[in-house]
Amino acid sequence: MQPASHEAIQLAQRLRQLREQQWPDARRLTQKTLALAFSAEEALAAATVSSWESGNAPKLPPPYRLRAYARFFATPRSIEGSPRLLPWEELTLDEQAACKRLEADLLKLRSRAAGDPAEEHAAFIGRTWHFTDSGPVTLVCAKLPDDQTGPLASPSNPNFTELQTFADVGALTELHGHIRAENPRMTVHFMTPGGVKDDDLTGHIIVLGGVVWNEITEELAEMAELPVRQFGHPDLDTGEIFIATIDGEEREFWPKWKNKEGTLLTEDVGLLARVPNPLNSNRTLTICNGIHSRGVYGAVRTLTDTHFRDANERYISANFGNATSFAILMSVKIMSNKAITPDFSNRGVVLFQWSQGAS
Repeated sequence: MQPASHEAIQLAQRLRQLREQQWPDARRLTQKTLALAFSAEEALAAATVSSWESGNAPKLPPPYRLRAYARFFATPRSIEGSPRLLPWEELTLDEQAACKRLEADLLKLRSRAAGDPAEEHAAFIGRTWHFTDSGPVTLVCAKLPDDQTGPLASPSNPNFTELQTFADVGALTELHGHIRAENPRMTVHFMTPGGVKDDDLTGHIIVLGGVVWNEITEELAEMAELPVRQFGHPDLDTGEIFIATIDGEEREFWPKWKNKEGTLLTEDVGLLARVPNPLNSNRTLTICNGIHSRGVYGAVRTLTDTHFRDANERYISANFGNATSFAILMSVKIMSNKAITPDFSNRGVVLFQWSQGAS
């Protein structure tokens, strides 16, 4: 058997130190007790915890178990009464910040033990679409007006396809698949505004599309008191411009066209906003919006595109820290009729940004 690396031993020692020395009362935390606490989310044997703490040949815990360690040891409230793993939403802002610091530390140790520099690099990148609670997640996508749908959107058609009624299908399929991959144990469903029930609005909500075709976008944005809103302008009949309040003054954001007729779009405007769900502060509301559909798609792609999402996540972390709410208005370039994923670090891409809450 190949001897364990120094880095693997370091991680094992760190996990044992957390269990035995994190708090004065932590000595009563046996491997069995810790395994029972973690089993609330997924069954875990004491023997497995022992293998992670082994001083000779430790096994590497999977990343999601290290996140559980971080959440458990972020607060002494975890051992008040019977030791238990508190849900993320029950942690205070200070405890959540401590959890993130410990998680980064443990993931860094693991990546070094695994000999994977790319994994170590990824350990410090945020994951906007990963949710640490039980969910669920509901995507609410704008519905096309009846006069803009094809024949397959009619229920009377033998080949009726419900997705034919959705306005931003590209953005929806891109985001739905990504969120499912990030949260494999969570319920993730999608619907148009007409199908939304009261219970759908108390989990994590993601709304796609503008205020004309998705009335829920307007209603929730007003409840969240975002400093960005959309406004129908008589000089633009293809979408609604954005207006943001900057230094007490309102500024308008418009798309750009290649021709005077306004038929060849070269630049759209997208919005990515994340705030606490105004109907349930323990969950989140995320808005991915645009003046046109390419703005919506561009906003979605900022955090799903494999080439840009890590850099954009770092931008969000660097600029907003632990803020509970943030919003970014962005330029979405159009080339060959395709939306190019915005890179927040590029000059001129971020048109306006805002945040509030802890940072």
